[in-house]
Amino acid sequence: MIPKVSVFIATSLDGYIARSNGDIDWLDAANAKVPKGEDCGYGALMRSVDVLVMGRNSYEKVRSFSFWPYGDVPVVVMSSKPITFSDELPKTLQQSSESPRELCERLSGEGVAHIYVDGGNTIQRFLSAGLVHELTITVIPVILGEGIPLFGPTGSDVLLTFVGAKAYEFGFVQLKYTLQNNA
Repeated sequence: MIPKVSVFIATSLDGYIARSNGDIDWLDAANAKVPKGEDCGYGALMRSVDVLVMGRNSYEKVRSFSFWPYGDVPVVVMSSKPITFSDELPKTLQQSSESPRELCERLSGEGVAHIYVDGGNTIQRFLSAGLVHELTITVIPVILGEGIPLFGPTGSDVLLTFVGAKAYEFGFVQLKYTLQNNA
C-alpha cells in the first residue's frame, strides 16, 4: 500500500514557485504581510506527516536559511548525486536516489502513512507517477512573468476533484484538490 502523499505549496498567480534563479524573495515579502500566528494550515500539515520528501534544489534553498525549519521531522532528499549532510542537521535526514514509487513502497514498509512532497521537480515526478493524493496550492497575489513553474509535463492528464478554497484577508487564496488518478 502506498502512503498518502500530500503536496502543500505556494505559487505566484501565474504559477511559478520561484524566480528563474531559484530566488523566493517574492514569497518572503508576501509572508511578511501574514498576521502573526497564521500559517495557512502548514502547522497542521506538518503535525500530520511522517516524512517530508524534497528535491535537491529545495534542500539547497532550505540550507541557505539561517535555521533548519523542519525540526526532527524525517526528511528525505531525492538526488542522484551523493549529499554530505553536516553534523548540525538532524539525524533524521537521508538521501534517496530511488524512483518516487520505490521510495513510497520502501517508506510504507517502514510504517510511514503520510508523506509531504515539496519542490517543483519532485512534485512533478510524484504527479507523473500517479502517487499524489491531495494538492494544496496557496496562490500569492503577485505575477512574476517568468520563473520555475509548479507544473510541467506529466505524461497524461491529472484529474482533480475540487475540495475547497479559502481566501485570506491578506490576499492569499488557498485551493485544495484530491487527485482522481493516483495509485
